[in-house]
Amino acid sequence: MRLTYTLRNSLLVVITLTLFSCSGKKEEFVTEPLSDFMVLQPGKYITYRLDSLVFTNFGKNTEIHRYQMKHEIDAELVDNLGRPSWRVYTYLRDSAGTELWTPMGSYFITPLAQRIEVTDDNLRVIKLQLPIHEGFQWNGNTYLPDQPYAEAYDFGNDNDMKTWNFTYDAFEPVSTYQGHNYIDVRTIIQQDDSFNVPVVDVSAYGYKTLAIEKYAKNIGMVYRKYEMWEYQPNISGANPYNTGFGVTLWMIDHN
Repeated sequence: MRLTYTLRNSLLVVITLTLFSCSGKKEEFVTEPLSDFMVLQPGKYITYRLDSLVFTNFGKNTEIHRYQMKHEIDAELVDNLGRPSWRVYTYLRDSAGTELWTPMGSYFITPLAQRIEVTDDNLRVIKLQLPIHEGFQWNGNTYLPDQPYAEAYDFGNDNDMKTWNFTYDAFEPVSTYQGHNYIDVRTIIQQDDSFNVPVVDVSAYGYKTLAIEKYAKNIGMVYRKYEMWEYQPNISGANPYNTGFGVTLWMIDHN
């Protein structure tokens, strides 16, 4: 009798859970479209303040060179893979904005159904990926070659770039930098790794790799921090030195 009662109640629980599961509504996750954070229109431009970190005097001195940089969308075309893309021209002038713009080069933005790629100097990176959701990760550098900066810099920061996991950080209703406020911002942490930085032990090797971008809704990229450098104690040589580079961009104007 007890067995029959137990079996009956067990079946009732199973049936109840089954009915509840079948009748329960399926949650549908809605993501913001990629086009909200990468506005692609001919003539659209963003002007940035640019701080460039450079090491001079054979890596013994550290300097910050300051400029203004403009990214302006030119026209839609087809990339070398036959995909619709947008060409973006870049320009440079002094940090005060008193000089004329000097053309610097161009890069390409390729919007796809699930991602947006940027190809600059033949380096192809997946900048944005669906779904736009805090904590979501993707391999943004999957198309990069091994050690993409090997010809320009003698460091190890780019050894594992193809394995970087880009991650959406917490949504920011307002993000502020250098007195500029940006609304509805999505932050992407591409990489954040360092050792012996700031350099405390001058006799030990050190490095810093930091790559962060911020995108504001209905505008585009409003901030970028891209720093890759290495400290070599050069124990057997005359002096320690640094090798690498750093770039900090923040939007100061747009149309």
